[in-house]
Amino acid sequence: TLITKSSKYSVSETIGRIERAVTDKGMTLFARINHAEEAKKVGLKMPPTELLIFGNPKGGTALMIEMPTVAIDLPMKALAWEDQAGRVWLTYNASELLHVRHGLSAESAARLDAVGQLLERAVE
Repeated sequence: TLITKSSKYSVSETIGRIERAVTDKGMTLFARINHAEEAKKVGLKMPPTELLIFGNPKGGTALMIEMPTVAIDLPMKALAWEDQAGRVWLTYNASELLHVRHGLSAESAARLDAVGQLLERAVE
């Protein structure tokens, strides 16, 4: 239930583009985590890797009311990471995750499909 798409931008720029796209759509930005910087603080090295946590409390709350365990997978996340060859990737959870993992109705889970499309457009 993971979707991974290539990005023609750096990790930081990929996350920045996604951040602008989701906030332009009125979603809330909850956190931006730079895993590589955090690793560096403890003396470890890893390729550029950043996570954006975002969502729409109104829409997400409705899903959590329908199936409370969905709260473990919401808010939504977008991960940008660089592989060993220097290519950058965007990874996010497919909407089916909520249906398969939590038993949320397929119709309700599909409401998040538009967000996946938004993320993909941000890295094209």
